[in-house]
Amino acid sequence: MKNLKLALLSSAVTTSVLVLFYAFVLAKPDVDNFDNIIDSSDAQIKPVNSVQVNNSISNSRSTIITETVKKVNSAVVGINVTEIRQYRDIFSLDPFFRQFFGDRVYNQQVRSLGSGTIISPDGYILTNDHVAGNAVEAIVTLTDGSQYEAEIVGSDPVSDICLLKIDAKNLPYIEFGDSDSILIGEWVIALGNPFGLFDINDQPTVTVGVISAKGMNLGAANNRYYVDMLQTDAAINSGNSGGPLVNAFGQLIGMNTLIYTAQGSSGNVGVGFAIPSNKIKKVIKELKESGKIDRDFWTGLSIQTIDPSIAKAYDLKSSHGVIITNVAKNSPADKAGLKVYDIILGINHFKVNDENTLIGILQEFRPGDVIDVKILRDNKTLIKKMKLERK
Repeated sequence: MKNLKLALLSSAVTTSVLVLFYAFVLAKPDVDNFDNIIDSSDAQIKPVNSVQVNNSISNSRSTIITETVKKVNSAVVGINVTEIRQYRDIFSLDPFFRQFFGDRVYNQQVRSLGSGTIISPDGYILTNDHVAGNAVEAIVTLTDGSQYEAEIVGSDPVSDICLLKIDAKNLPYIEFGDSDSILIGEWVIALGNPFGLFDINDQPTVTVGVISAKGMNLGAANNRYYVDMLQTDAAINSGNSGGPLVNAFGQLIGMNTLIYTAQGSSGNVGVGFAIPSNKIKKVIKELKESGKIDRDFWTGLSIQTIDPSIAKAYDLKSSHGVIITNVAKNSPADKAGLKVYDIILGINHFKVNDENTLIGILQEFRPGDVIDVKILRDNKTLIKKMKLERK
């Protein structure tokens, strides 16, 4: 019995020692970890540095698009134009009344607006001919609110390009880019004065899209020929004409010029067109030098658009192209070896769709230029070189 009591006592002592050991050693609080927890808690309730947070948010919102807009914004201008247009009254339109009242013609002031781009620090401004080409007064408004009366250096209705000049120095301007190197799907930014909104706060409206297509031959409209155009889905509306289309680096790669609209609508539907910058550079160089474009050449060709019956007769796969109906003797076409019934498919890199397209393509060249004429003759494709000569 005595041994049993000693055993129980020894067991109780051992248990007490283990409990005390666990309490003071194994279960000791992790003071370091607890301090970290306290420190972490303290960090969470420290006052927030609002300046740093705002800067961080602002930096995260800044993109190449926003930086480009900031770079080119001040080189975009609004243009308010006054034209004098003539009109006849109702009696002059009718031959019967005209013999009694005469041909009565009246002048009327017409005001319109558009956009423009400063392209040099000394005040040269690019816009469309249909914006300012016939202006008797053109007032240019800059983004700082200052206004200048612009002089027309030269305007070319055929290409729809107009060059203005204001008397100012050290102006912000947009540099030209290479429109031939543009990629389909590349980001572009259109800036301008749609619906006269520039007049509200002297700032251009910005829209963003991509290059949808290039090399678009759109034919003629009001004796203007739109050839090799850039297509974009960046929103272009009435008043945007003449404004810049820039790439992500802030380079001018086109001038916003026209749009396609849905039936019964005059607004943007995502199909807009711009004149490519490489064509613009060539035209404005000539306008600076002589104030006009020299297209005084002839070809000696008579042509006809290919219709389905002609395509069937010649067993053509499509009706694209024009057929030669006459070649003047000793003309550039005659010297190039072109013949009646040859089918013209292209000029240099331009594709010929119909008669209007061919006429528009020829406007791209100047006297003395030698062009490659791609023809179909006896089911064979040939290239004939033709020199554009003065008549």
